[in-house]
Amino acid sequence: MKRVEKAGLVKFDFLGLKTMTVIDDALQIIREMGETPPDLDTLPFTDEATYELFARGDTDGIFQVESQGMRKYLRMLKPNCFEDIIAMLALYRPGPLGSGMVELFIRRKHGEDVVEYPHPRLEETLKPTYGVIVYQEQVMKIAQVLASFSLGAGDLLRRAMGKKNAEEMAKQRSFFVEGCAKNDIEAKKANEIFDLMEKFAEYGFNKSHSAAYALISYHTAYLKAHYPVAFMAALMTSDMENQDKLLQYIAACRDNDLELLPPDVNAGYPHFSVKDNKILYGLAAVKNVGRDAVAEIVAAREEGGPFTSLLDFTSRVNMRKITKRVIEYLIKCGACDKFGCTRAALLAGLDQAAALGQKRAADKNDGRLSLMTLMPEQPKPTVGLGLSCAEAALPEWHHEEMMAFEKEALGFYLTSHPLLAFERDLRAMRLTTLAQCAGMEPGVEVKIACICVSTKEIITKKGQKMAFCKLEDHLGGEAEAVVFSDVYALSREQLDADTPLFVTAKIGNSDPVEGEGKKIIKLQAVRVDPLSKFIGGSDEPVEILVACPEGNPVTLDPLARILKKYPGQCTVHLVLNLPRAVCRLRLGHEYGVKRCPELRRELDAFEQGAMGR
Repeated sequence: MKRVEKAGLVKFDFLGLKTMTVIDDALQIIREMGETPPDLDTLPFTDEATYELFARGDTDGIFQVESQGMRKYLRMLKPNCFEDIIAMLALYRPGPLGSGMVELFIRRKHGEDVVEYPHPRLEETLKPTYGVIVYQEQVMKIAQVLASFSLGAGDLLRRAMGKKNAEEMAKQRSFFVEGCAKNDIEAKKANEIFDLMEKFAEYGFNKSHSAAYALISYHTAYLKAHYPVAFMAALMTSDMENQDKLLQYIAACRDNDLELLPPDVNAGYPHFSVKDNKILYGLAAVKNVGRDAVAEIVAAREEGGPFTSLLDFTSRVNMRKITKRVIEYLIKCGACDKFGCTRAALLAGLDQAAALGQKRAADKNDGRLSLMTLMPEQPKPTVGLGLSCAEAALPEWHHEEMMAFEKEALGFYLTSHPLLAFERDLRAMRLTTLAQCAGMEPGVEVKIACICVSTKEIITKKGQKMAFCKLEDHLGGEAEAVVFSDVYALSREQLDADTPLFVTAKIGNSDPVEGEGKKIIKLQAVRVDPLSKFIGGSDEPVEILVACPEGNPVTLDPLARILKKYPGQCTVHLVLNLPRAVCRLRLGHEYGVKRCPELRRELDAFEQGAMGR
């Protein structure tokens, strides 16, 4: 490269940024939603919603500012102008972070520290960065303003400082002091300023580079602030093969009240899309279902309309491209639920439906007619399996089994989890997810809601028991936690499988997983408590919302049956939404319940029906 430079040639670095594809995809989704996408080339840099997004650290998917450390500083900085974003991207690097420059910059922005300039003539140059030398261009400008350097000479000074060439630096210092003297600046002051420039030049970043990145950061933040559904769909498409990222973005969707619909062969596409202002899970993100298979499904659906049954599906798609294994995973994740029968029935009848579907397709392609074709056709089911067989009446799997299959097909729980019953409270508590732990520094203390999937107990040299536990949260994030003997002695009983836990832990050093492009998150448990201790203790009443429209009597028999299934000590309060008032009614002790995820699920379903949603 040095030879290229000496020859007078310009070197360009062209970066292929995945974020540019995310932006293009988001704009296309906005068009498909029937809206006019924004012209990013003419966006004003004064959008309040965009800066509010930066200020609260809601930066999942935002270019260059996703890390936990960057979020922390953005919350402290509370940027309200584009210059703040440019500066933050330039400052968030090892040198400035270790020198205290970032904290100084933030304090001065908020008036907590006096903004001082090395010389009155430098106010114009350093005012945008509150008197802190942040950019290489500022070093060049200081040399021009104080010592009358040309910009070319200033660039030589910048490069000499960056390369720490002692001989060249001594020469440049002499030029700088001489230039300052001609502008009535004393040698002592000139040397002080040169020392300051030399110090900050070690960390100084190219502003034009930072500004270009800040522009992309601003564009992505603007799209997320104003078109969150389209942006998150595009974002998840870009990382649909990265399970850790998908988990992170699903958590971000839930934090922002964005609904994520499960996979659906009658509506989905290979990528994540938008339906009724909700994000529809991308079919190609289902395990063992490739893009070619999804393209075949979409083509058959667009040609013949929605699939009405499993047999209709296997008859219309090319079974050479879509194997039974593909269909099995589509069933397990719920993508065939619209056929109108249980997943258990669909999986049990798959072999028959696949065989008959292949035969129908072959007969149709060959133009063959059988004697059966000429006889009056017997009525056949048009939904569900599409077959008259015993499997069609199979009841659904147990909830835990259904969720296990869903996790097998997607890699994580999407529609349910032992912790989802507490999701309202968890969101209010703003706990750390296991996916977020992956980007944190070792030693940082976090608080996590999770379940213990497995425990390996060992005996220490001192004869004490300790354990290694595999933890999982409601988004499917996973971590390995070491529980030393002192903590294990107090929490052993609570580490039963699937018991909702509140774990205080320290981040450990994560290990890379060979060939999978991700890391195993390591934690050290500091304290383990039952989650119920922090969310609605055993004596806190359970509230149930019931709508009571005028002239329409409400029966509570279904509710009574639900409550009787979970007897316990928690008092139940009915919140009756009457036409002209809201009334709270306390039920008797005979209707006391025990808090558990299954109860919460049934009550949520009852409330949705009772409230007319």
